[in-house]
Amino acid sequence: MMRRILSSALLVLGGSVLVSLPVLTSSALAGDKHVAEAVEHARGAASHGKEGHADACVQHAEEALKHATAAGGKNPHLLEGVKHLTEAVKHGKAGHAEACTEHADGAATHLAEVK
Repeated sequence: MMRRILSSALLVLGGSVLVSLPVLTSSALAGDKHVAEAVEHARGAASHGKEGHADACVQHAEEALKHATAAGGKNPHLLEGVKHLTEAVKHGKAGHAEACTEHADGAATHLAEVK
């Protein structure tokens, strides 16, 4: 009787682990996808900023900011990337392409380090 209860408990436990693994993995992958998108847009912002296009720098920095915040988490590099993107948007909207570029570059560097 005890053996049957124990094996039933193990079966339920094993099944619940198998069911929860894809959920945990998919949420981690979603965060990774958002971080990857944020890095690409931050690099795009820096590229446009280097060409003196503050408006395009802002567009990419705003998109990068959306993805970085959607990634969530408390990773210090992610948080620093968000700070840089916020500054990039602020400076880009003021027409300061050079400052927008510097902050977008900083954001891309930090976001690329998110693990």
